[in-house]
Amino acid sequence: MKDLTTLLIWAAVIVVIFAVLWRKGHLVRLSTYVQETREELKKCTWPTLDELKGSTVVVIVSVALLGGFTMLVDLVFTVLSQWLT
Repeated sequence: MKDLTTLLIWAAVIVVIFAVLWRKGHLVRLSTYVQETREELKKCTWPTLDELKGSTVVVIVSVALLGGFTMLVDLVFTVLSQWLT
């Protein structure tokens, strides 16, 4: 019985929230936003699989090079700070 009461209370809360959003026009604006977003996404040109693979390789190599450079600079500064102290 307690579970049913809890379920009915939550259902009532959801209905009230939905009614308030509907009354204030938020649901219409959300619907319009989603519709316009879908229309804009249809206009986009999406990369081919080969272009996507190539871009992924470039990103991975760039991150590896930047990470290596950062580690090298950190090592140099660590050695210099230990040498100075």
